[in-house]
Amino acid sequence: MFTLGCDRAYLYAHPERKLTEEEQSRYEAALAERVRGMPAQYITGHQEFWGMDLIVSPAVLIPRPETEHLIETVLELEGSRAPASEARALNSAARIVDVGTGSGCIALALAKELPKAEIHATDISPAALEIARANAARYQLEDRIRFHQTDLLEGLPGEFDFVVSNPPYVGESEEDEVQLEVRKFEPRDAVFAGPKGTEVIARLIPQAYGALRPGGWLVFEISATIAKEVSNLLKGGQNVEIKPDLQSLPRVAIAQRRAS
Repeated sequence: MFTLGCDRAYLYAHPERKLTEEEQSRYEAALAERVRGMPAQYITGHQEFWGMDLIVSPAVLIPRPETEHLIETVLELEGSRAPASEARALNSAARIVDVGTGSGCIALALAKELPKAEIHATDISPAALEIARANAARYQLEDRIRFHQTDLLEGLPGEFDFVVSNPPYVGESEEDEVQLEVRKFEPRDAVFAGPKGTEVIARLIPQAYGALRPGGWLVFEISATIAKEVSNLLKGGQNVEIKPDLQSLPRVAIAQRRAS
């Protein structure tokens, strides 16, 4: 499909189709990259997330299906936050920031699902922001998302209803347990947080509590390895919960900023 620029239906409908020399060369080059471990998504330059075909490159983490649990959680919380009356609804548009946006997958999915929301997205990497902006343009969402090059939430004005993030959460001590293609090809700063795996999260939590409106929510992705320590780090908030993924593994941490 990648070599021919076609869809799966075309492949099945044209089994007799032979590759030209140029196509054969491109196909073999793609196979050679895959053999050395490069993720298929970096070879094709695309990955699906939340029903969207996103551009990816080695500058960004490849979006995973597990991260869609973040979107589901925010939509559930936003639904419960919705005002009871139509008059109050006029002022109910959520203000959301996606911290460490990478490919922009979280920000784009939330912009798609919450058309009235004000979406911000941050990343420390200019190369990642370039990819995120390209993805926003592909779906005509560039006017809906404001991108900021910054470390976590530094310098962002105003208060937010949601701080959402898929931060680095793998410890360097776990490096040998990580798939070779992940540790060899995906951006290291987007995977590994430090020796324990909670270093970035430990910085994010107090910044998020400071940036959230009273009653606002912090929602971020974690792994089972750090779930207990994350719960301890979140004690400054209320309604702390660790939500499991479809494999019943701890996947999403949530906490609400206290009203006072």
